[in-house]
Amino acid sequence: PPPPPPPPLFFFKQKTAYEISLGLGGSEMCIRDSLYTAGTPDPDLLIRTSGEMRVSNFMLWQISYAELVITEQLWPDFGEADFCAALEEFAARDRRFGKV
Repeated sequence: PPPPPPPPLFFFKQKTAYEISLGLGGSEMCIRDSLYTAGTPDPDLLIRTSGEMRVSNFMLWQISYAELVITEQLWPDFGEADFCAALEEFAARDRRFGKV
């Protein structure tokens, strides 16, 4: 079988560095288009299980305006009721998309 694709960060750095060297890159659109998630809408909600208060470099660019819900529930035990509770918490928030 073919080797797995490179990690997204490696792919991003390699492609963007090359485009910048040609004078083609560096803009927000260049960066967004260089990610594996190009063409996919950014998430509105990130649910972090196990009470961890960090995102561990997970989709940093894409979650810049996402709402975070932190739950103490461990991932293997995260179920439908936990998901519904996270959605209810998300729905009650006043989203400002970077505005004050």
